[in-house]
Amino acid sequence: MKKLVGAAIIGQSGGPTSVINASAAGVFLTALKSEDITAVYGAKHGIKGILNEEFYDISQEELSELKLLKNTPSSMIGSVRYKLKDPAKDPADYNRLLEVFKKYNIRYFFYNGGNDSMDTAHKISLFFQSQNYECRIIGIPKTIDNDLYGTDHCPGYGSAAKYVATTLMEIYHDATVYDTEMVTVVEIMGRNAGWLTAAAQLAVDKGQGPDLIYLPEITFDYDDFFSDVEKTLNKKGNVIIAISEGVKDQDGKYIPEKYSTLATDSFGHAQLGGTASVLANEIQKKFNVKVRGIEFSLMQRCAAHLASATDVEEAFNAGAEAVNSALAGYSDYMIGFERISNSPYEIKYIHIPLENVANYEKKVPLEWIKPHGQGLTREFSEYALPLIQGEDKAPLINGLPRFAQLKKVLVKK
Repeated sequence: MKKLVGAAIIGQSGGPTSVINASAAGVFLTALKSEDITAVYGAKHGIKGILNEEFYDISQEELSELKLLKNTPSSMIGSVRYKLKDPAKDPADYNRLLEVFKKYNIRYFFYNGGNDSMDTAHKISLFFQSQNYECRIIGIPKTIDNDLYGTDHCPGYGSAAKYVATTLMEIYHDATVYDTEMVTVVEIMGRNAGWLTAAAQLAVDKGQGPDLIYLPEITFDYDDFFSDVEKTLNKKGNVIIAISEGVKDQDGKYIPEKYSTLATDSFGHAQLGGTASVLANEIQKKFNVKVRGIEFSLMQRCAAHLASATDVEEAFNAGAEAVNSALAGYSDYMIGFERISNSPYEIKYIHIPLENVANYEKKVPLEWIKPHGQGLTREFSEYALPLIQGEDKAPLINGLPRFAQLKKVLVKK
């Protein structure tokens, strides 16, 4: 293997999680120890920070604060949603990236994110290769959606799933205390893949979960839905529903689209939200009962107080593995997890070509989904349970978490 000496930079992209900083900590702490890495940078707001030549000098940070990143939620160096154009049509961004990488002799690039982030990393890798600029590029998986191709699961999912299952159990105890009829609709994140909403099944397994679960893998039928609600209401007097924000009807429309127009983000994705409130409204009109529409929204992404120890450790290790893999000569790969066994739970870290990951989605197997919103099969629970085990959270000071506090010293241009 050819020795490659130069600076390393990590960027983060897409929605935050409770463990994305754990991956950054894995990169920072491992890279700072390497003799081949001359400087360690954190891109301010992902790829945009590199384009704007704005990144932090991680060597200026206290090691104790970098270690606290393991238990600090969201993206400490800032995230972004920025889509690079096709270099064949508009190479301006790519030429700018190459200019910045050459100026600072950046030879190691780590991009921490989901599907679109892996696509970005792959495009940059191909462009740099075409320009004969040697830079080892490794993707680090991150998404509560758990939908990245080729990996058993994704950092961020286990903690978010633990939050979903735990909070639904708590909602169950609140929503079932009255002797009056009530329907509670809980909206959970997940655009095209229902892994996070499926975590509601873990609460059901405890006898303290929702009555009905709807995932985007199954076409949403309004008549069937209201029939399922009515049957459950007649039987129990109250109903708890867990539904993914990304469910679509027979016309391919998200539920809020039936009643309004949705805005889109920079990637062209519809900006979701409002499913719970829309359905709660319709249920109230149809059945004249008390309703509550609850949207977990940002809370499910960054609930570090319920972080899974398994998730934190694997996220950190994925960052460290990315650095070690790049130093070993790997490039244009994403770090992935291959499950060796469930009992005892064991994984190994693998390398997945970025071109295989970019813009592909892994969905919940249809054979794991029961019909008519009746939940998930035992296979799902066996898959998910190992991912939510243990607790690993920030130390408390005066009863509140002590999160990392970085100096964020910008590198001088």
